[in-house]
Amino acid sequence: MASSAAAAASIRPPSRQTVWRPGAAAERWLEAERDQLPLWLPVALGAGIAIWFLLPDSRAWTAAALTLVGVGLAAVALGRHGRLARAVGTGALTAALGLGLIWWRAERIASRVLAGPTVARFTATVDRVEPLAARGLVRLTLLPAADATDAREHAVELPPRVRVNLAEADVPKSVGQGAIIKLRARLMPPPAAAVPGAYDFARQAWFWGVGGTGRGFAPVTVVQAAEGGGGLRAALSRHIGERLPGSEGGIAAALATGDVGAIGLEDAEAMRRAGLAHLLSVSGLHITAVIAATFLLVLRLLALSPWLALRIRLPLVAAVAGAVAAIGYTLLTGSQVPTIRSCVAALLVLAALAMGREAMTLRLVATGALVVLLFRPESLAGPSFQLSFAAITAIVALHEHPRMRVFLEPHEEGIARRGGRALVSLLATGLVVEVALMPIAAYHFHRAGLYGALANIVAIPLTTFVIMPLEAGALLLDLIGLGAPLWWLAGVALSALLWLAHVVAAAPGAVAALPATPGGAFGLMVGGGLWLALWRTRWRRLGLAPLAFGVGWALTTPAPDLLVTGDGRHLAIRMGDGQMALLRDRAGDYTRTMLAENSGVAGELALLPDQGEARCSADLCMVDVLRGGRSWRVLATRSGYPVPALELIAACRQSDIVVSERWLPRGCRPRWLKLDRPVLAGTGGVAITFGDAPRVVTVLRAGDRHPWRVPPMVARPTPAWTPRRTSNRRNVGPGDDSRRHRTTTSS
Repeated sequence: MASSAAAAASIRPPSRQTVWRPGAAAERWLEAERDQLPLWLPVALGAGIAIWFLLPDSRAWTAAALTLVGVGLAAVALGRHGRLARAVGTGALTAALGLGLIWWRAERIASRVLAGPTVARFTATVDRVEPLAARGLVRLTLLPAADATDAREHAVELPPRVRVNLAEADVPKSVGQGAIIKLRARLMPPPAAAVPGAYDFARQAWFWGVGGTGRGFAPVTVVQAAEGGGGLRAALSRHIGERLPGSEGGIAAALATGDVGAIGLEDAEAMRRAGLAHLLSVSGLHITAVIAATFLLVLRLLALSPWLALRIRLPLVAAVAGAVAAIGYTLLTGSQVPTIRSCVAALLVLAALAMGREAMTLRLVATGALVVLLFRPESLAGPSFQLSFAAITAIVALHEHPRMRVFLEPHEEGIARRGGRALVSLLATGLVVEVALMPIAAYHFHRAGLYGALANIVAIPLTTFVIMPLEAGALLLDLIGLGAPLWWLAGVALSALLWLAHVVAAAPGAVAALPATPGGAFGLMVGGGLWLALWRTRWRRLGLAPLAFGVGWALTTPAPDLLVTGDGRHLAIRMGDGQMALLRDRAGDYTRTMLAENSGVAGELALLPDQGEARCSADLCMVDVLRGGRSWRVLATRSGYPVPALELIAACRQSDIVVSERWLPRGCRPRWLKLDRPVLAGTGGVAITFGDAPRVVTVLRAGDRHPWRVPPMVARPTPAWTPRRTSNRRNVGPGDDSRRHRTTTSS
């Protein structure tokens, strides 16, 4: 009996305390994190939006949506009493909602796009005016009428909305929103990203409804002047510019109206390099200052009346006034994504204060993100949304951490220790924000600032407590003509801000240049950061794994050795010393900057004809580079003049890669890759990494059917120019040394 009892005991299942069941562990974990679960709703919504951007066509979008709905319904049906199943089901259904929302949004705003370059004369209504005083330009968003004609007076069709730049001197004073003008402009379809990782204007223009962009020419005839002189925003920007000339006035206008066009290019670049560019975008800092000033002013004024103080909840009235000021300021500054997010958050803070609840929490941030994504789901893909929400999430998550709460709670201590504690808090906040924003800056702008946290310790208080109050006071005193002294003080403070930006930007190592970050690495960093910020138990540390892997992936991704723009005109190649060299010496500043940023170069690009490895004429360049123990030969055309076909075919056979903006002969067959106009029309810009396993990345993906890739076109316009078919110019091959560029003997 004893032996049978012992045997039975040996096969008896262990007690519940000794069994680790993953499902039960997950339930206990989610129970502990139940207050954090709502924070993942905007994350799930954003994940669905991101899926739509990543997948190529309607079949894939439909399959993904049905899969998410199926998973969500199955999880809800099979786990009615389990928090894990409910969380999975809610997340899947929310992601499906996000996917459907961005799909519906992209289709709803569908607008025709210009089919090709054209020069047209047309009448249009002015929809938006953006002064770019630092560049001497004015950007107009126009709604063309149906009377457009080309240079031959033939009728042409234009998109419903176009955007043109005009020289500042060519724009009549009466041009403003609502004006009707007649002008001539050279228009082009919105361009896609020039190279992989560059800014994709075609996608942004689609959601703006812009179907063409270009340059306008004088004279501009005003058919009907704008009512009100161009609007309050433009009038306020002009007024500030008259009181404070130069970049100081440009920054002051940016703080008041969100108009950054008057800031000098060098000063704007210094602000970016110093990590202070966020001060130029109207966001939480500015909204908070406006609400706080309005709240305190209204509260103090109402408190002067004892009758009102005894009968009315003055803080509630002041909060309503602050809300009205926040909404008005948002409308005045153009209702950009950071401003909308900040306005929504501020209204929620005021509502929480009115109800006696804790004001600044991650739930408030999540609500703001939900509101923005529901109304503008396309903003998820832009740096503005990502930077603003990453910054505020990092700040709130840091201050909600238990140790930080203990550190910041009131202490019985002297002024010196209290000031030191505030300084440490400010520095810690700046460091956390810099770390949170660094992956986003690296992904979108290919650079990472190193001293931004230190610069912001001075810049944020200077802007919030000195510059903005002085500017507001000066504007108020201008109503009675007494604002000059405050404008002078504001100018001094703004000059100090610019001095700080230039000092920090010029410091050694202020900015690290990085090549294009892979999308997978960026996604891992974002996912790991959200996991760390939104959970509260020890399981949050699991977010370190994807974060570290994403950082390692980004840092170990080699910079491209060859960048070719989508039109084939421009090329940058990495030489033996690691420097990038540019094919054409007449490339514009934008092209130079774009190629430098996407190749991970901080300085200026060299010129390819000046390199010892290159043999160049005015029409062709041939260069040999050594990578991974192998020599790569690249041949590129650099002019529009014809080259003898037999010579070109022979040169192609000796080359690994041939690049041209034109159609190359069928007999031009390089050893590895041919990138001429027909090929680049299907690939867009190209980035190539040489080595043992060469890697090619293209802007356009096969089968990509997003609406900005295959938009509805207006009738193809008459070409703006006629290509030359013949020329008396002498053809020059890559070995001709009669040109001014240096040549060498082929190895």
